[in-house]
Amino acid sequence: MAKKEKQKIEETINCPECRSTHLTKDYSRAELVCEDCGLVIDEAFIDHGPEWRAFDSDQREKRARVGAPMTYTIHDKGLSTMISWKNRDSYGKSIPTRNRAQLYRLRKWQRRVRISDATERNLALALSGLDRLSSSLGLPRTVRETAAMIYRKAVLKKLIRGRSIEGVAAASLYAACRQCNVPRTLDEISNTAHISRKEIGRTYRYISRELELKLMPTSPQDYISRFCSVLKLSADVKAKTLEILHEAANRELTSGRGPTGMAAATLYIASVLCGERRTQREVADVAGVTEVTIRNRYKEIVDKLDIDVLL
Repeated sequence: MAKKEKQKIEETINCPECRSTHLTKDYSRAELVCEDCGLVIDEAFIDHGPEWRAFDSDQREKRARVGAPMTYTIHDKGLSTMISWKNRDSYGKSIPTRNRAQLYRLRKWQRRVRISDATERNLALALSGLDRLSSSLGLPRTVRETAAMIYRKAVLKKLIRGRSIEGVAAASLYAACRQCNVPRTLDEISNTAHISRKEIGRTYRYISRELELKLMPTSPQDYISRFCSVLKLSADVKAKTLEILHEAANRELTSGRGPTGMAAATLYIASVLCGERRTQREVADVAGVTEVTIRNRYKEIVDKLDIDVLL
């Protein structure tokens, strides 16, 4: 039986005594043990770890595997080597002058062979720009990896042809934000990437259709945490905002409305009710909507839910 198939079977095993799925792999005793009832399910458990053994801490440190993990945010997945410009060997000693010309040639050819064809050149340019854009927006590592994977799939299906690299990268990042539930509006990505909102939206729709991405529409609740953090509002305001949004959703007031506009209006109402008032201009600037939108949504919510707001 193959290693992957055996691991898959082991992950689906239930304890025959109590039917629990909380199993522990004790490699020191070569046993598979149930955490709930203590039953030893397998007493000849095979360790599929590294191909070496360490009997003390010194051996473990010497034989430990080092190096950065594989990442999709680099065109070669981070598996290539880099020749440092420090002109020092592995022991930290300075390299003799007579060998530096040879080391310079090695560096030059190492840079050239890293990018061998047009596809890798495209990926190198796009992924570096994607990383800069993600850093500017303060997005987590998971979103960057997801965006890089979406862009790689678009390159493999030749969806890049006839479109700008920056536009496809920005659209991939927007799709990744939707997938990872870290919402960013098209306006935010457009302002950071310096690309028109229309181009990013058009490219995003094309990519999501061709790659068959299953993306759920964003809800106003997804934006509340970030808006409260930027406006420095307390947890009470956040809880009140979510409560108002829940009631509005039950009355079907959120259907057909922009999620950022609904989030901004309910946040403004909650800030007034909790005594942490923020102006409509402050909320509008954070949410990326106009004050007119906030006032229109505000009137609908207050009238339909009979909320008494003292302005």
